[in-house]
Amino acid sequence: MIQFDHIFKQYGSRTFALSDITATIADGEFVFLIGPSGAGKTTILRLLLRDLHPTKGKVKVDDIDISQLKNKDLYILRRKIGMVFQDFKLLTDRTVFENVAIGLEILGNSHEEIRKRVGDILELVDLKDKSDLFPTQLSAGELQRVSIARAVAGGPKILLADEPTGNLDPKTSWDILSILQEINKIGTTILMTTHNASIVNDMKKRTITLQNGKIVSDKKVGKYDVKHE
Repeated sequence: MIQFDHIFKQYGSRTFALSDITATIADGEFVFLIGPSGAGKTTILRLLLRDLHPTKGKVKVDDIDISQLKNKDLYILRRKIGMVFQDFKLLTDRTVFENVAIGLEILGNSHEEIRKRVGDILELVDLKDKSDLFPTQLSAGELQRVSIARAVAGGPKILLADEPTGNLDPKTSWDILSILQEINKIGTTILMTTHNASIVNDMKKRTITLQNGKIVSDKKVGKYDVKHE
């Protein structure tokens, strides 16, 4: 479970990126986070990753106040959360297999465990035949699928996706969403930021709308209704 308890995030003396954010996301939910640029969507994801600390309030993951975690214990949080970026952030000098395997190597998995797990994940994202290719040899959609595979290889409970379809054409975007839905079906909580109205409207998932750092709408079956994009 994810809990935001009266979160404020201030930059400088006056600017609030987030103002009194309170929300609970249950295990296994698929939630869209929408709003105009600068509304605070990415700030929320960075708070969950503990890249940022709230100015005020608590962010909890499984009842752990993550702002109180010591740096030496951050690995506990990072094992629970995977992250998918709009710009992929893959290692260009590593193959698809190696990019997906790197997190498992850090976790100390055996070579046999890594080989099987990476094979299973690449099959899930339909890239098993591309395992020996490098990022420069892949399309944008394939790069995003590698990014997703890397994010879920360690079996995180939560997957954060920051505009994962932002640079993709409509068909490829839906391919990515199909993969995310399959990951969600196995119990992974997904929190995804997006500006793609058709995806939000067609999928009819819970949708939290931010504007000027505040939640202005939280609907169980949401639609894309954002002003001043």
